[in-house]
Amino acid sequence: MNIGGFQKCSLIEYPGKICAVIFTQGCNYRCDYCHNPELVDTRLFENPILEKEIFSFLEKRKGKLEAVEITGGEPTLQSNLLDVLRKIKAMGYLLKLNSNGSNPEVIKKAIDLKLIDYLAMDIKAPFEKYVQVVKANVDLEKVKESIRLIMSSKLNYEFCTTVLRSQLSKDDIIEIGKIIKGAKLYILQKFIPSKTLNPQFLKEKSYSDKELEELKMVLKNYVDRCVIR
Repeated sequence: MNIGGFQKCSLIEYPGKICAVIFTQGCNYRCDYCHNPELVDTRLFENPILEKEIFSFLEKRKGKLEAVEITGGEPTLQSNLLDVLRKIKAMGYLLKLNSNGSNPEVIKKAIDLKLIDYLAMDIKAPFEKYVQVVKANVDLEKVKESIRLIMSSKLNYEFCTTVLRSQLSKDDIIEIGKIIKGAKLYILQKFIPSKTLNPQFLKEKSYSDKELEELKMVLKNYVDRCVIR
């Protein structure tokens, strides 16, 4: 696995658990606002962190850490993702997988093999605007299948959308709520212009807190819970 970053402790990535986070290199999307350009643009890649270093750390932290999240980039592009999940699960950790949903076959295998406990999927836009937002070819049927797999699983899960005024209208955001109607949790991710794949997007703005609260109230008509992060 090509590992571009490792966060040894997080209190927010896995709800209610102390969690480590593995960041994989490589992504099949090119969202202008991406806040992890060093995991997407190959020119920015640093030497990968060795898997054995991650496993050694996790072995030592048994009983203190409770969970591990694997995110990216896009982790389902990693050829040995399932093997890594299996090794970490054997250590006794809870596992969270964060994906863009472009590879439902990998998500299905991870579910069927009982290798994950929590699923997170970024939904970039309503389907008619997906290509425009992600700046890449998208098989929308695969995205739809990932949504179905996640919602029909018996696992805890969340869907998340980064909201920028220039990318998504309020109606677009509400349309995403309709797409995932009945979902357990939908997160509106505020855009924070700290670093972006496209430097021009450092000038972009999210919606105001008031506007997000108004969207949250509307979205509660479609999902069980909506939060702003």
